[in-house]
Amino acid sequence: MNGKEILLKTLARQETPRAAWVPFVGVHGGYLINKTASQYLQNSAFIVEGLLKANDLYRPDGLPIVFDLQVEAEMLGCELRWSDDVPPSVVTHPLQHGSISSLPELNERAGRFPIIIEALRQVKSKIGDEVALYGLVCGPFTLALHLLGNDIFLMMFDDPQGVKDVINFCADVACKSASIYIANGVDVVAVVDPMTSQISPEHFRTFVTPSLNKTFDSIGGAGAKSCMFVCGDANRNLEEMCRTTADSVSVDEQIPIPSLRELCATHKKSFGGNIRLTSVLLLGDEDDAKLEAIDILEKAGKCGFVLSPGCDLPYNTPASNLQAIASMVHDDYARNVAKSSIGAKAADTYEDIDVPDYHAYKPVTIDVITLDSTSCAPCQYMMEAVRRAADAAFVKTYINEHKIKVRDGLGMMTKLGVKNLPTICIDGEPVFESIIPDQKTLISAIEKHAIRKNINSL
Repeated sequence: MNGKEILLKTLARQETPRAAWVPFVGVHGGYLINKTASQYLQNSAFIVEGLLKANDLYRPDGLPIVFDLQVEAEMLGCELRWSDDVPPSVVTHPLQHGSISSLPELNERAGRFPIIIEALRQVKSKIGDEVALYGLVCGPFTLALHLLGNDIFLMMFDDPQGVKDVINFCADVACKSASIYIANGVDVVAVVDPMTSQISPEHFRTFVTPSLNKTFDSIGGAGAKSCMFVCGDANRNLEEMCRTTADSVSVDEQIPIPSLRELCATHKKSFGGNIRLTSVLLLGDEDDAKLEAIDILEKAGKCGFVLSPGCDLPYNTPASNLQAIASMVHDDYARNVAKSSIGAKAADTYEDIDVPDYHAYKPVTIDVITLDSTSCAPCQYMMEAVRRAADAAFVKTYINEHKIKVRDGLGMMTKLGVKNLPTICIDGEPVFESIIPDQKTLISAIEKHAIRKNINSL
């Protein structure tokens, strides 16, 4: 049984000789061939080269063609900001001042689809018999937020039907995007909707479930497997995710695998996750990676599990760490040796990381703990919400983003007692954990802290 067969049987919750392994190689493919993220994502030859290199190094059962949640948004008129080491980010929102009818039509000749499809066809011809290929589609709610901006959160209360109309339009876009991928040979379509981690279960059921089911039913009807992929703290919505018609649910490190395993067994779904992106893959070593893989594999069990990172790989993730995980998946003997020979490391206490004396500062200090607001959609829109609220509040504020892609960011996360990403801390107190508040609520929270500090005005 080759890797592709193992993965497809895993997604169908059938018996397999081992867990499936899918490293989500996005812009990391550019790192492997010494190209920047912006070069990589705009050149089919580079994408092919990066994926073939990843296949040789990591022995995966599945690979995504690209991991970029802005592909559809760009085609629909969102302007992007490009970077060297992360996917592009959305900087304009067409529906803030326009209507759905004014948006361009999405088709496989638009935007970067010709580049992606050419890469897909070449990779399919070279490794498609042995490796399952993923097409990644921006989920309806996240795409709606790209089009509307942060106003969507207030609109969900003030104009719920208007929001539903936009999300339904975005579901149609997701169905079209998925059909293009399937027609050109992908085996699995992952609908990546990270912004759903920022809403309540009630809002998930009301605004998101119908659009997701429309998309998943379209994928299944076209003969491909489907996966719902949510980065961020989706704990509050795990039950709702499992009730959708997706074949599989994939999560990041903030979701306990035993809980997901139990839910997915109840709903007869396969599941995937949730290797830590930064503390293990990016900043850890080979032993860290091996122990992480062993721990997750033991917690996940042997039915319907795909071992994978919690999101797309950081650009400069050491290849040796991913190779170490591959060895744990493919070699029972190596896994047993690692389990018995690698000792647990003492946890980093970050004693050298200093937390400010917030009460000594006259302005209100807002610390936002993120993965990276240039690459993580929930982090991006949380930072945008904080900046807008700070500008509107009566008090002067300092805003700091602490990215956990570096040790200092992990240290601040630990020192401030933050458990979930992204989180807004005000004067050292975690206030909004993995949820983006509406502007009135956030402004009120900032001003309450100002009153505590006896700040009367700017």
